[in-house]
Amino acid sequence: MICSKCGSQVEDGVKFCPSCGADLTSEAGQSSTQYERVEGETVNAGSSGYQSTGFEGKGTVNDRNIVLAIILTIITCGIYGIYWMYVLNEDINKLSGHPEATSGGMVILFTIITCGIYGLYWYYKMGERVEEIRAKKGMPNGSSAILFLILGIFGLGIVNYCIMQSNINSAVA
Repeated sequence: MICSKCGSQVEDGVKFCPSCGADLTSEAGQSSTQYERVEGETVNAGSSGYQSTGFEGKGTVNDRNIVLAIILTIITCGIYGIYWMYVLNEDINKLSGHPEATSGGMVILFTIITCGIYGLYWYYKMGERVEEIRAKKGMPNGSSAILFLILGIFGLGIVNYCIMQSNINSAVA
């Protein structure tokens, strides 16, 4: 008999593996087929058994309805706006070619910790990334970074979200 825990050879009738101490009584009645371990052979080392497609965790960027997002943000008293901020950050990072940039969750956390100051910096960085996306798609460039910063200073962040989403929608379409 072969121990299923450590793979060592065990005599028939033994209740515990002498190498690792595993209980062999439950194994004896479960299966009559025994598998031998081949020395030097590695089975599924570092593999989960699934074939990699190259798109794990990347997802797709979706076209979103801006009016519906505004209505949901108002109805939920801003909770949907937090989700929208997260999604905008992730989508813009993907489209601009910066998937390793600050994640949406970290942006929300930093904005809360700094009482909104990081949010102003985030608006500026998103403006720069929107310009990168527009340049990649051959669209005319502007100065979105400064516009986003000024709108953010005056408390019009939702307008920034709308402009960002509009640019994402045109880049995805």
